[in-house]
Amino acid sequence: MQAANETKKGVINALCAYTLWGIAPIYFKLLSMVPAMEILVHRIVWSFVLLVAIVLLMGNWSKVRAIYRDRKKLAWLFFTSLILAANWLLFIWAVNNDYILEASLGYYINPLFSVALAMLFLGERLSRWQLVAVALAMVGVLIQLISLGSVPYVALGLATSFGVYGLLRKKMPVDSLPGLLIESFWMLPLGLLYWAFFAESATSNMMLNDMSLNVTLIAAGLVTTAPLLFFTAAAKRLPLTTMGFFQYVGPSIMFVLAITVYNEQLIFEKMLTFAFIWSALVIYSIDSLKKRRQRKRQANS
Repeated sequence: MQAANETKKGVINALCAYTLWGIAPIYFKLLSMVPAMEILVHRIVWSFVLLVAIVLLMGNWSKVRAIYRDRKKLAWLFFTSLILAANWLLFIWAVNNDYILEASLGYYINPLFSVALAMLFLGERLSRWQLVAVALAMVGVLIQLISLGSVPYVALGLATSFGVYGLLRKKMPVDSLPGLLIESFWMLPLGLLYWAFFAESATSNMMLNDMSLNVTLIAAGLVTTAPLLFFTAAAKRLPLTTMGFFQYVGPSIMFVLAITVYNEQLIFEKMLTFAFIWSALVIYSIDSLKKRRQRKRQANS
């Protein structure tokens, strides 16, 4: 009974995390009048403030101090902070420049890209069906390249940056919240320097903004941190393979928002690209499910 309750809590937390990531474009569309770089600065600053409060409340400050004393981990977290900042900036830019469809494509590709990275850098061997899934995803991207004559830079940029970030964080023995706090700490000076000396838009001075706009800007910290808290709670209660199935919730919501709310065009060539990616994900998911069942049977025998 206890295990069933924990699994139920895990599922609820996972749904909350990926749903919040999926509806994030709605929030960033509210800030379409604010430059992407400026939104990124607010995301960094207010996430840092909120993360400090959460880490203190959860009594995890000792873990932050332990990371701070480890120069190697600090250096790696500086590198991952740059990758994460690039991912955040590209996503914000994509949403506010009507590339939500391409952003959703990027996060559909991400699991398959992560599989390819695991094969290249972690020595993991891909099954026959995983290789088929990766090949189908590559065909989907090539279709857009050949038929539209354009590389889906936003999709590939988001998939690559988040995939590399996930790979590096997986290899680093650092808890998610203390690690994200250190990453935000590394981003903070760069963000504040940009805000002080380079941000020259009509919204850069918060003293001159409407209260509603300032509240929306400050909410960037909550938009960034809340899904991560749900994700962390889910990851503690659910197997990684189960978590993998929920990661398609976010891009699916983005896809629906793009074509129904924000009227982005889904031309035939793009639909064909999505069809290949979705087929790849179905094959990958079925293969993962079969492997999980095999491991269960082996563990019980």
